[in-house]
Amino acid sequence: MRFLTLLYSLWCVFWFVGLFLLLFPFFYLFLQREEWKPYAHWLNRFWGQLFFPMVGISFKVEYRYRPEPKRVYVFCANHFSYLDIACMGVILNNYYAFVGKSDLKKVPLFGYMFAKLHIQVDRNISNSRAYSLAKSLRTLASGRSVVIFPEGGIITNDPPKMHYPFKDGAFTMAIQQQVPIVPISLLNNYMILPDKKEMRMHRMPLRAIVHPPIETKGLTQADIGWLKEETYRIIDSELSKQQIPEKS
Repeated sequence: MRFLTLLYSLWCVFWFVGLFLLLFPFFYLFLQREEWKPYAHWLNRFWGQLFFPMVGISFKVEYRYRPEPKRVYVFCANHFSYLDIACMGVILNNYYAFVGKSDLKKVPLFGYMFAKLHIQVDRNISNSRAYSLAKSLRTLASGRSVVIFPEGGIITNDPPKMHYPFKDGAFTMAIQQQVPIVPISLLNNYMILPDKKEMRMHRMPLRAIVHPPIETKGLTQADIGWLKEETYRIIDSELSKQQIPEKS
């Protein structure tokens, strides 16, 4: 069984890397001008839409709310797996930027694309969070949504239990720009690609829930605590229904 899991994982790596290499010349082209970046974003989503069917992973997404493609949101999701980034392009039909760790820019080719298209946070630099917040605010003001994992990374030790409390950034930017927060529960990515030293893929349908938005119009920075708690509660209410796998 472990051998078959290894073979399947290698098959997934082959398609993930192979498709990216095929598409990279187009990524590179579209990233050369700011006005072309929406095409790079579309290509990023297309990459995910090709990859998941090729490795036999279907999507079961419950849309309790269908985000309007041209409306601006701050999307907040739990973060237990590196698969969380890849799946967003299939789940969401919006033009968005990720807020992610600057470590990703070290990955050959992919890092170039991520640095050009998304927002990086380097937690080793004192003013990096202020810089990423300022860039996120400019991104929202330009009419582009933001996707952020408010736990601050894959830091929980007990999925599907999230790390508590959420960090302030997502909620600060949403209130300052008066745009809604859309909570997303990624229910089983941590089972498909667990965050372990020996990373292995497991084939099963990917399940997620897109929740109704939490409006921020009229809220002030004094409401950040409430907004964090409400977003946490909504996402956790579905995650808490998941069976916690036995630790090996």
